[in-house]
Amino acid sequence: MKFTFTILFLILFVTAIIFPSAGPKTNLIVKHNTVESLLIGLNSDNIGLKSSSAYMIGELKISRAVIPLMKMLHDSIDEELRIAAALALYKIGTPMAINAVKQAIRFDASERVNKHCARFYYDFFKNKITDEDISMVAAKQR
Repeated sequence: MKFTFTILFLILFVTAIIFPSAGPKTNLIVKHNTVESLLIGLNSDNIGLKSSSAYMIGELKISRAVIPLMKMLHDSIDEELRIAAALALYKIGTPMAINAVKQAIRFDASERVNKHCARFYYDFFKNKITDEDISMVAAKQR
């Protein structure tokens, strides 16, 4: 019996890999729905959902979420949510997002949030300068 289920599972797995059902249009719809769901998650009353949504938005670099993340960074009572918003803004990396992190260093009342924002801000410019320097050195060597 276990052998039969194992074989059936392997056949389904291989079939799914060989014949993916999602075409380009389906992927666009899924991406749009994902972005919308994450943006809705930012407005939730559930702290865990808000934090997770902010994290995923940062991972996916969804620039549409910069304004809601800035609002979360500025208005949230919970330190964890402000840190999650700052991290997401850092990962998105647009000038407006990085400026919001910079302002949080100066104006956030929490020392913990200040330290995290300072680290994100420092890391952003350290990585940016390093990448630019590497590009310039590579161009000069050619």
